[in-house]
Amino acid sequence: MEKLLINPNEKKAVINKDIYGHFSEHLGRCIYEGLYVGEDSIIPNVNGMRKDAVKALKEMGIPVLRWPGGCFADEYHWKDGIGDKKNRKKMINTHWGGVVEDNSFGTHEFFELCRQLGCDAYVNGNVGSGTVQELSEWVEYITFDGVSPMAELRAKNGSKAPWNLKYIGVGNESWGCGGNMDPEHYGNLFKQYNTYCRDYKAGEHILRIACGPNNDDYHWTKKVTDKVKHHADALSLHYYTVPTGKWHHKGSATDFDKNEYISTIFKAYRMEELISNHIAMMDSIAPWKKMKLIVDEWGTWYDVEPGTNPGFLYQQNTMRDAIVAAFTLNIFNKHADRLMMCNLAQTVNVLQAVLLTDGKKLVKTPTYYVFKMFKEHQNNTLLGSYLTTEKLTSKNDNNGEFPQLIESASVDENGVVYSTVANASPGKTSYIKCQLADSRVKSVKAEILTAQCNDYNDFGKDEKVFTKEFTDFKQTRDGFTAKIPPCSVVKFVVER
Repeated sequence: MEKLLINPNEKKAVINKDIYGHFSEHLGRCIYEGLYVGEDSIIPNVNGMRKDAVKALKEMGIPVLRWPGGCFADEYHWKDGIGDKKNRKKMINTHWGGVVEDNSFGTHEFFELCRQLGCDAYVNGNVGSGTVQELSEWVEYITFDGVSPMAELRAKNGSKAPWNLKYIGVGNESWGCGGNMDPEHYGNLFKQYNTYCRDYKAGEHILRIACGPNNDDYHWTKKVTDKVKHHADALSLHYYTVPTGKWHHKGSATDFDKNEYISTIFKAYRMEELISNHIAMMDSIAPWKKMKLIVDEWGTWYDVEPGTNPGFLYQQNTMRDAIVAAFTLNIFNKHADRLMMCNLAQTVNVLQAVLLTDGKKLVKTPTYYVFKMFKEHQNNTLLGSYLTTEKLTSKNDNNGEFPQLIESASVDENGVVYSTVANASPGKTSYIKCQLADSRVKSVKAEILTAQCNDYNDFGKDEKVFTKEFTDFKQTRDGFTAKIPPCSVVKFVVER
């Protein structure tokens, strides 16, 4: 029997709600059809935003949304997306599918979507093909409440009052699609652009995000940190889980065997190593530890679904993805002291989406249910928690090992403890005994998400993967014992 110790006396960092953030790029059917259908659509909407998608995301607990990219951000010129929609410039989306972008979803529409979702805004600025003036004026347009050309233009376009902008990203993937820059060059550009991103609201600071590394590029982290350490609030990290490790053939989203399943979870667990190592590198350059890390692109990346546009990155989402999400979110929680925000790629119809749409139809994916299960962790205090667990071995990765079980625990303002446990084994049940230090337990409730590893939810069919009450546990004086099924995620709610 595995042992889980949760220590309510060991209060660590507050888990920033934005660790549970999401990402919406002008890519495939994420924005158009997925979130925005236009005011004249037959699909029920409010000011053009799909009512079913907004409702589902609110119920899931979406805290922050990143827009407009991604690679698209560094070819996006924000003034093309304001004013009368009939007069907005059309362009070719050169990164994603070569389709026409009509700019009908722009700044006003994004902040209307955030208003409906009740979430914070993270805007990624154009450094790759933009100018300092362009980004400076965009920040002024969004946030300035006074007499200025951009404030007057915003009012002319229908929004007299400014919006709240919590985060600004200065470029995206500047090592790649954002300009193929060297880290020293990008670091200097960041300081230049950042200088003119003004804080227009008294007492409110827009958090500045510098473009960080891809995967394990510790050289980039070292050089950029050295340049921006007195200027940036956070550094971004991008890491995608690709089962085969080969970008030309990433593997199927639904047709995979046990070895490929294990390899996927092994690669997802690498997030622990990457976060730890990049933070250590940042701290070696800036030991005062004020600069945070964000992971604003993460998730699984497979071959697109057969018959779909390769540039749209549309993939299905199975119970395997739910395990990836649960492993990753538990890792994020454990690093709450240094993680400011994370953003799953992407919200609807792209990569590891939480929602899929087909005309009027909408599907909640297994990943959606993991985020909904974990939402109580948002703004809770991370607790010290420790779990013994067996190891799983990935034959496809030189017999690399990772834990069968992964967990995290938090406590809310009322003293209620939330423990989330994921069992990655495709076939082995795990028995755990949980004890809460110096505690007498009043009640335990639990819910579970479990299915066959290949199971997924699809249009026109009953859901195969969804949460339900979990009862296969016994409450004890100071905790509980439980039987955790294979390929499952369980949330325990403990009142003391």
